[in-house]
Amino acid sequence: MSATDLTWNTALLYPAPDSPALEADLSSFDQLADAFRKKYFEKIAGLDAAAIVQALQEYEQMQTRMAKPFCYSHLLFASDSGNETHRALSQRCSELGSRLSQTLLFFDLELMNLPDELFNQVCSQPGAAEFVHFLEGIRKFKPYTLQENEERLLTRKDLTGSRAFTKLFDELSASLKYQMEFEGELRDFTGEELLSLLHHPSPEVRFNAQTCFLEKHAESGNALVIGTVFNNMALDHGQEMELRGYQSAIQPTNIGNELTDEAVEHLMQTTEANYGLAQKYFRLKAKMLGMDKIRNCDVYAPVAETQKKYDFDEARNLTVAAYRQYDPAFGSIIQAFFDERRVDVLPRQGKSGGAFAMGISPVDPPFLLLNFTNNLRDIATIAHEAGHGLHFVLAQKQNSLNYHAPLPLAETASVFGEMLLTRMLLDTETDPEVRKSLLCAKIEDIIATTFRQTVLTRFEMRLHQERQQGLLSNDRICAIWLEENSRLFGDAVEMIPAYQWGWSYISHFIHSRFYCYSYTFAELLVLALYQQYRETGEAFKPGYRALLESGGALSPAETAKLAGIDIESAGFWQKGYDFLGGLIDELKELTD
Repeated sequence: MSATDLTWNTALLYPAPDSPALEADLSSFDQLADAFRKKYFEKIAGLDAAAIVQALQEYEQMQTRMAKPFCYSHLLFASDSGNETHRALSQRCSELGSRLSQTLLFFDLELMNLPDELFNQVCSQPGAAEFVHFLEGIRKFKPYTLQENEERLLTRKDLTGSRAFTKLFDELSASLKYQMEFEGELRDFTGEELLSLLHHPSPEVRFNAQTCFLEKHAESGNALVIGTVFNNMALDHGQEMELRGYQSAIQPTNIGNELTDEAVEHLMQTTEANYGLAQKYFRLKAKMLGMDKIRNCDVYAPVAETQKKYDFDEARNLTVAAYRQYDPAFGSIIQAFFDERRVDVLPRQGKSGGAFAMGISPVDPPFLLLNFTNNLRDIATIAHEAGHGLHFVLAQKQNSLNYHAPLPLAETASVFGEMLLTRMLLDTETDPEVRKSLLCAKIEDIIATTFRQTVLTRFEMRLHQERQQGLLSNDRICAIWLEENSRLFGDAVEMIPAYQWGWSYISHFIHSRFYCYSYTFAELLVLALYQQYRETGEAFKPGYRALLESGGALSPAETAKLAGIDIESAGFWQKGYDFLGGLIDELKELTD
C-alpha cells in the first residue's frame, strides 16, 4: 500500500479545511442554537408531553448535525497538530463549541427540573422510548446542578481554563522530539517509536528507550508545563466539585457510568486483592528471560529469541480474518475501514500518540488512529481499535443521544476483538516459541487493562485528594506514582529511576478524568463474555450483537444482561482473575 493509503481520507466528511461545506456548517450553528433557545427557553415545563418529545427530536437532530465538523477538526488536529490550518480550525471549533454549550445548556436543566408527573408523561409518550435513558441520565445529576446562569459561567470559563490546559498538554506532547543512540548511531525518534522499543530483545535498548522517553518529559521546561497542567486540572475539578456538592472527585464519573461508588470501590479492591497474580507472572517472566528480577522496562520484553514481525498488510488481514471467523458481517464492517481509508496507520512527527477510534454520529463514518510499528502487539492494537469501530457502526441504530456507550461498556467490543485475534493466532500457530509469545502478550494485556488501570485510578484519586490541600510539586506527584506502582509490583519488579515520571504522558488523566477503571470493568466483563461464547457457541452471538447495537440506550447492567451476563452477581469480578490465573498456569506448563 502507498503512504497515502495509510492516512485518513477525511474528504469523506469535508473536501478540505477551507471547503464551503465546512464553512456553511460552522457558520450556521450559532443561529441554529439561538433559534432553538428562543423557541424553548424557560418554556419546557409549560409544554405538554408531546411537545416536549418534539423538542427532544429537534435537539437530537441538531446534535447529529453539529457532531461532524467538530470531529473533523479533531481528526485533522490529531493527524498533524503542528499544521497552522489545523490548529486554527481546532481553536475555532473549541470556541464555537463553548458558545453552543452555553446557549443550549438550558435544555438539559429544564428537562432535569420537570415535575415528576410531567416527566413520567413524557417518558410514556409514543416516540419517547428512545429518549428515556437520556432523560433518566440527566435526572441523576439534578442534586449537583447549579442555576442556568451559573452553569453558563462555568462553561465559559472552561474555554480559557481546563480546556486551554488540555490543549496545551496535547500540543506539548505532540511537539516533543527525542534522540537516542541506537544501533551505533544517534537517531531521531517519535514517542511512539521509543515506546515500541520496550518490546526490543535487548535489555539495554529497553532501558534506554524508556529512560529517554520519560526524561524528555522531566526536562525542566517540559516538567514545569506538565506539573502546572496536572495541578491546575486537579484544582479546577476540585473547586467545581465543591461548588456542586459532590462528595468525591470520582463521584460524577461514577454517576455518569451508572455505577455506585461502592460498586467501583469493590471492583478496585477485588483487583488489588489479586495483585499477587501479576507478581506471579512477573517472576515467571524473569525466569523466561534468564533474569533474577525484571525491571519495569522489561515487562513487555520478548520471550522468544527472534521476534516475529508483521507488515501492515499482514496485520490488517489477520485482524479482519479474526472478526470474519467470528461473524462474516463483522469482518466486512472491519474491512470497510481499510477499504475506505478510515484508518491513519503510521507514526510521524506532530501526529497524536497512542491509538483511538472516533465515532461521530449515527449518520457519519467512524475513523481509527494507529501508530503501527510492525510488532505483535500492534496487531492487538488494530484488533482493539477495530472493535471500537465495529461498536460505533453497530450502535448507529441509536439516535445521537444514545449513540456512545457509557465508559464501562465502551471498551467491550475492543477487548473482545483482541480475544478473538489471540485465540485465532493460538489455534493456527505451531511454533511453541511463538505460542509462548502469544500467551505472554495476552497475559500482559490483561494485566495492563486491569491491574495497571487500577494503579492509575488510585494514583488519580490521590492526586486529586492531595491537590485540595495545596500545590503539589513534581517530586510529590512522582512519589505518589511510585507508591501506587509499588503496590502492584511488590518485590517482583524493580522500577528504573526515570519511571518516577511514568504519570507525565498519560492523556486520560487530562482528557477523561477517572476513565481508567472502565478498562478494568470492560476486561473482566469481556473475559466473562468470552467464556460464555466458548461454552455456548452460536447461541451467544445474537445477544452479543444486541449488546453492541444498544450503544448507550441502557445502563451497563441492563446492557450486559442482553448477552446473558449478570454483573451484580456475587463473585462476578473474581471470575475474570480466575481465568487469568489459568492462562498463567498454561504458560508455566509450556516453560517447564
